[in-house]
Amino acid sequence: MNEFRLARNGLLSLLLLGGFAYATSQHPLPVDNRALYTMSCAACHGHQGRGAPAGMVGFDVPLPDFTDCNFVTREPTADWIIVVQEGGPARGFSEIMPAFGDALTVEQITSILAYIKTFSDCDEWPRGEMNLPRALYTSKAFPEDELVLSSDISTDGLNKLSNKMIYGKRIGARSQIEVTLPFGWQQIEKGDPGGEREWTSELGDLALGVKHVLFHNFDTKSIITVAGEIVLPTGDEDAGFGDGTTVFEPYLAYGQLFPADFFFQCQGGFKLPFEDQDFNKEAFFKMAAGKTISVGRYGRGLSPMVEILGAQDLETGDTPSWDIVPQIQIPLNTRQHVRLGVGARIPLNDRDFRSPVYGIYLLWDTFDGGFFDGW
Repeated sequence: MNEFRLARNGLLSLLLLGGFAYATSQHPLPVDNRALYTMSCAACHGHQGRGAPAGMVGFDVPLPDFTDCNFVTREPTADWIIVVQEGGPARGFSEIMPAFGDALTVEQITSILAYIKTFSDCDEWPRGEMNLPRALYTSKAFPEDELVLSSDISTDGLNKLSNKMIYGKRIGARSQIEVTLPFGWQQIEKGDPGGEREWTSELGDLALGVKHVLFHNFDTKSIITVAGEIVLPTGDEDAGFGDGTTVFEPYLAYGQLFPADFFFQCQGGFKLPFEDQDFNKEAFFKMAAGKTISVGRYGRGLSPMVEILGAQDLETGDTPSWDIVPQIQIPLNTRQHVRLGVGARIPLNDRDFRSPVYGIYLLWDTFDGGFFDGW
């Protein structure tokens, strides 16, 4: 049955492209965006962009709704162009979406995509171009649906593995809620220093956050977000997995995409404890800069970047601590909604008592499909 379905779908795709090629050979493609869409796409996707009925197209694969702003604004234009040119499998989607190849130029595809954007008024929704690669420590300004497992590994002295499970859920056009559950393992000495060691496990301080996009502009490829996080004292402070007090963390986040896929993002804010005697007020600054490099025929994006992290105790007046974090983000699957980030957090000062920490995360963009989809 699967072989029959694949053969049928392949035949339908060939018929669609064959009919399209014949039509364009008899009548050159128009330059009008609407006419381009009508001739190239409407047979399957419908004249209003909601998808033609299954009985009309001859297959039961659900078609996307181009009138849904939550769908059409998620991905950058470059990814849409690749799917049109190379077909659905180029991004881990159904083979039902045929590859148009050279039948449409990039300019014609861009015109069709511009027409698709007119099916609904989506000006409130930040465009996918501003969904910049996630850094290890700098928060993104773009609201996302994602699940992230992040880990810091310390190997100097007593080994320690600190983890965070981060769940983000987008709410409407501009907002996101986030829940962070820290947990980890570390070595402790059972007796005298230098003696026998054992591993213990602990939960950290649960964090609840919300962010909202204040400004976004597709022409300038920039986005600004305000956010706040409440960190609850659920962890063990003595074991190094908690601060011992409730902490409020307000911050601003900014993202900027430049030509040639260079990007910059930064985050600045404060850590404000509810009980000053347990935890000093702190200001922090984080920034990340890098470039996305397209690799392979379908443009799989690798994103090397470097972060600079700074923190200043507002009560002691101590010298700010600074770290540099070289890293890279790597897509693991064809759809690119499962990604891996790896890097090292290297102190730039106070090296006598601060050691390098190795960071890693596994990211799953849940909006784009199941974890095992698109491989």
